[in-house]
Amino acid sequence: MNIHFEPRKGHSACPHDCPSTCALEVEIVNGRIGRVHGAKDNSYTAGVICAKVARYAERVHHPERLLKPLVRAGAKGEGSWKEASWDAALDLIAEKFLAAEAREGSETVWPYYYAGTMGLVQRDSINRLRHARKYSNQFDSFCTNMAWTGWVMGAGALRGVDPREMAKADCVVIWGTNAVVTQVNVMTHATRARKERRAKIVAIDVYDNATVRQADLGLILRPGTDGALACAVMHVLFRDGYADRDYLARYTDDPAGLEAHLQTRTPQWAAAITGLSVEKIEAFAQLVGQTKRTFFRLGYGFSRQRNGAVNMHAALCIPAVTGAWQHEGGGAFHSNSGIYKLDTRGIQGDAFADPAIRHLDQSKIGRILTGDREALYNGPAVTAMLIQNTNPANVAPEQRLIREGFLREDLFVAVHEHFMTDTAKLADVVLPATMFVEHDDIYKGGGQQHITLGPKLVDPPEGPRTNLFVIEELAKRLGVAHLPGFGLGERQHIDAILAQRGLGSFADLEEQRFADLQPPFEEAHFLQGFGHPDKRFRFQPDWMGTPAPNRPPTSMGVQGEATRLPTYPDHVDLIEGADEAHPFRLATSPARSFLNSTFTETAGSLKRETRPELLLNPQDAMLLDLSDGDVAEIGNHRGAVALHVKLFDGVQGGVLIAEGIWPNSAHLNGEGINTLTGADAVAPYGGAAFHDTRVWLRKVALGAAPKTTLPELVTA
Repeated sequence: MNIHFEPRKGHSACPHDCPSTCALEVEIVNGRIGRVHGAKDNSYTAGVICAKVARYAERVHHPERLLKPLVRAGAKGEGSWKEASWDAALDLIAEKFLAAEAREGSETVWPYYYAGTMGLVQRDSINRLRHARKYSNQFDSFCTNMAWTGWVMGAGALRGVDPREMAKADCVVIWGTNAVVTQVNVMTHATRARKERRAKIVAIDVYDNATVRQADLGLILRPGTDGALACAVMHVLFRDGYADRDYLARYTDDPAGLEAHLQTRTPQWAAAITGLSVEKIEAFAQLVGQTKRTFFRLGYGFSRQRNGAVNMHAALCIPAVTGAWQHEGGGAFHSNSGIYKLDTRGIQGDAFADPAIRHLDQSKIGRILTGDREALYNGPAVTAMLIQNTNPANVAPEQRLIREGFLREDLFVAVHEHFMTDTAKLADVVLPATMFVEHDDIYKGGGQQHITLGPKLVDPPEGPRTNLFVIEELAKRLGVAHLPGFGLGERQHIDAILAQRGLGSFADLEEQRFADLQPPFEEAHFLQGFGHPDKRFRFQPDWMGTPAPNRPPTSMGVQGEATRLPTYPDHVDLIEGADEAHPFRLATSPARSFLNSTFTETAGSLKRETRPELLLNPQDAMLLDLSDGDVAEIGNHRGAVALHVKLFDGVQGGVLIAEGIWPNSAHLNGEGINTLTGADAVAPYGGAAFHDTRVWLRKVALGAAPKTTLPELVTA
């Protein structure tokens, strides 16, 4: 007899590193999840989520999901494993950590993590163990540094206009983010403005992507030249009388100095730098100048250049010149991360953090693991690691160094993961992890204004354990479980966070599902003044003196070429520019069906993305005798990557686009795209310039590169 179970509906939040942090409704049938939907009653998610998360059952119930602890049984990276009990695996990790500490001191151990889950408990508890044992600190540099720094240099606080106000704009400028691919809810509100108000949508990017194709005006410029475009736009605004001089006098630091500086930053000057036509620059400036309700939605992508903080600051200056901040639907938004003010000190163990312990830059993991004294800050070598929530052997820069480092015989690595990632393949111990519907957590939205609860909805399969479980069990074995913050469950940590913020308890939020913390209109629009002590927007940033959410500790010193940062918004040529040996510039843009290295294991995403490809301007292809489907190799002093060519006229000559962070094994020579990206720190507060890479390009002769087929990728 067939028994039909009616699906029930669970509520959660998307855990992934995406500014949308969508509120979710999850179908549950007989203990398994089915289709995932956006919550219709959440005013930001508005019932819309990306297709990859809608298919999340593919990940949770994937046949190749890790279910047992594994211990390496052969040579490093060989792929030979034996199953172990949880107790045996954790005992081994603790034994190796204690032995490493005894030889080299506590800083030889480096817990390493990032944003595979954005849940505050499961993501950040690793820091409690770090601080308790005095292990090396981690300076986070993958994602936010340049964007947040550039924003705060101008606005003085990490908040902005309510992103739902995009629907009330007369023009929405989507700058440096492929929102259709990376944060679909931006398009929900922008297209509503178009439908209800006949608003214009402008998209600015380095290639003709899905967002540009939906825009009324698309500007495709050369990577790293956004500051030049912004300056030319402001030149026109002052020249043609669109600058709001009353607003400038009341709210900004030096409008006269800015206007004088911009005299030579003409559209003709910017056209030569950006590759845009003078006519397009003029048209964009006129649209912005004539449309007071212009909403600037500034993304992360255009900041991932060596001049990225300057680019963000320059773009942010435009609504200050027009006075757009005064109007509903006008102004700018990048992130609301500064509004939440959640006390996570108990989760992170801040009470026993030691300021004398060194910080290691997560982006420089390759240099660190290969003994670079500067990257190690002259401290001991890293000889033991616990890795949660990230896949550095695939997503971090300078991949050849990373692989070389992981293959060191004196390095012990434990990885806590869902699948056998490129990093897990190089580990000594691999632990199976739960997924977001299988544990409790709480999430805050960077691209919106809600705190959203993610309660456990289904039991995990037998085997996987939570991040918190791993941290707690290691704390017992390492002798620190008695310290404050340890011994608490997820719900106790969440209760403490919510109570401190006056938001009740886990049970209260479970009933409400999410809490809207958007600041009032006057605060969000900075009508009571900007976040600097003098309350004024800064056209003249204090590049080394301004506090920022991700400023490195003093012990790390100056980051990047800080002395070359400009006095006013400008184009500063700090980028890794093309040269005779490397005539192309490469941007590694997101793929629609992947999220960093997540979803690269699911059949639905692989089917939609097909294979790694290099988008190449047809004129460049003709000069190199390349056709659609040919194999090309791109490279620089860091390494080389082989992949198929796709002719594409939506990119400027001399610019290459490689979408998605595919597994290393998906590329024809087995090396991933981040083999080519650099880990050198970006001025002034660090960060990695993932979209700022110069390369050579050459055709690979037929039969010279091994072929990788889709079925091989699906099982990789």
